[in-house]
Amino acid sequence: MASSSTKKSARRSLLVLFVVILALGGLAAGLTKWGGGSMTPSLGLDLEGGTELVLEPQLTGAETISEGQVNRAVDIIRQRIDANGVSEAEITTQGGKSIVVSIPGQPSAEQLDALRKPSQLRFRGVYVQALDSNATQVTPGGTPSGTATPSGTATGTPKPSGTATSSKTAKPSTSATAQNGVVPDALRAATTPATPTPKASTPTGAATTPAPAATEQPAPTAAETEAAIKAQTSTGLVGLGWAKAKADAAASKVAKEYTALNCAAPGALDKVKDDPTQPIATCGEDRVTKYVLGPSEIDGSEIADATSGYQPGPNGQPTSIVEVALSFKDAGKAKFAAVTKRLFGLQSQPPLDQFAVVLDKGVITAPQARAVITDGRASITGSFTIDSAKQLAEQLKFGALPISFALQTQDNITPQLGEEQLRIGLLAGFIGLLLVVVYSLLQYRALGLVTVASLLVASILTYLAVTVLGTTHGFRLTMAGVTGLIVAIGVTADSFIVYFERIRDEVRDGRPLVAAVETGWKRARRTIIAADGVNFIAAAVLYFLASSNVRGFAFTLGLTTLIDLVVVILFTHPMVQLLARTEFFGGGHKWSGLDPQRLGAKDVSRYRGRGQFGTPRPAATVGSARIAEGKVQA
Repeated sequence: MASSSTKKSARRSLLVLFVVILALGGLAAGLTKWGGGSMTPSLGLDLEGGTELVLEPQLTGAETISEGQVNRAVDIIRQRIDANGVSEAEITTQGGKSIVVSIPGQPSAEQLDALRKPSQLRFRGVYVQALDSNATQVTPGGTPSGTATPSGTATGTPKPSGTATSSKTAKPSTSATAQNGVVPDALRAATTPATPTPKASTPTGAATTPAPAATEQPAPTAAETEAAIKAQTSTGLVGLGWAKAKADAAASKVAKEYTALNCAAPGALDKVKDDPTQPIATCGEDRVTKYVLGPSEIDGSEIADATSGYQPGPNGQPTSIVEVALSFKDAGKAKFAAVTKRLFGLQSQPPLDQFAVVLDKGVITAPQARAVITDGRASITGSFTIDSAKQLAEQLKFGALPISFALQTQDNITPQLGEEQLRIGLLAGFIGLLLVVVYSLLQYRALGLVTVASLLVASILTYLAVTVLGTTHGFRLTMAGVTGLIVAIGVTADSFIVYFERIRDEVRDGRPLVAAVETGWKRARRTIIAADGVNFIAAAVLYFLASSNVRGFAFTLGLTTLIDLVVVILFTHPMVQLLARTEFFGGGHKWSGLDPQRLGAKDVSRYRGRGQFGTPRPAATVGSARIAEGKVQA
């Protein structure tokens, strides 16, 4: 019964491994066909070449840039590039101020866009929000099409305005705020066309009094619109504590900039001066919505983290609402609490209850404050999809740079090592693999074939894993990574040697082969797990603390260490379990590698019965022990 159960367990393990290989192969093929992937691993900068971009700081007047600012910018740009995995990009400084970014292969449009637009991230209050007349006509009543609805979702705009609530009580907004308040009352009055007065209807034949002719009010002039914007902006600045005269002067200047701004024109934001101490006129990322924003109140460097996902409900289970969860550092908590307290008190005066997040002079989101948030943890909801929420979270998390940069040059670069070095590396790996195979066959004879098969299975799993990770997480195989794979051959072979030697020790002690396999596995398993655990910890420490090149080595070493455990547990041990019940191995054939006579088993002179090493009957007494039927009895 035990023998039958062991066979079923071994076959089940082999079936699980087969399913895992099929799943990885199917995933790799599916990503190749529909996900823009490839059935070959992605190569790094040193083996494939790529693109080199030089970013130059944008300085105004007597402004200077320090080494600390450049180093901070390098760290943030590296985080942006590596946000989805190991990309093996190289980021260095040039001349103490410029940043050189080398990206393997052809960078994606998202990567280039993220590098072309490195800038400061700021939180500003919203004073005016309306559609740009150059892009879309304002509807009667002054309500721009595509504004935020009462539920907090955005319609018709790529970036939702949304609402910001405390993350502890994050709920979708349901308050029926007058949405025509997105345009201030004075501005709405100046831009609302008159509605003709309808004629009164009377019964047929009845005497009627002619209604006065309908008159249409003339369209507001630029001066009237500018005056309305100035009044609204000045009110907002005074609310921040500005003196009335200073507020009026700043509001007059930004009102002129607002009326002159054409968001639909290419490069519309290039002329916008992003002074954190002054209000600015700017556009949304959709290049349709125009804003007047107040001075910067929170800097992007105060953000601790930003994540995206489905908002949890009261019971802790995820709902269908997609949110961006935002948290601030200690200094930012107090600032954000003050901002939300002021905005929450202005809910009856939209858009004064909104705060805009400005990246590269453009508004990426402008949610309403629906709570006073004192713990620095906010939830932004709107008409997000999972992808758009993820993009916004990454912009919030990695958007803050201490100074703005512009793309100076972009050039293709050749591989640093090239195919010849890759061939040499692969040849070295093949030689190492061949030596391990030869040693296994000489040392373990036919049992060494299990080592060969195990190494083959490990190679297949490693190849598929590296290929899939290249598509899903941007992993690229560098020469350092190839070195990690070569080292992994020795790590894998070491696990087999520990197991096989433990089995042979049990055979030398006189145990039957089946019992030797099980006992040897129990004892070898602890050693294998401990050794692989040490290797994995070393790889993890290298990955998190070392430079980018060493990280490639650490990543492949850690990956292959995990694969080694999978192969030993799901392939090597089950295979030896099945082979132990065959005539060739179980009978102790001299070429099996488990010949008891060659191994010097204690008091074993002949083989009797499949799967057992025994002694002649009657049992011989040796010292104080009697050996019978392959068992030691006191």
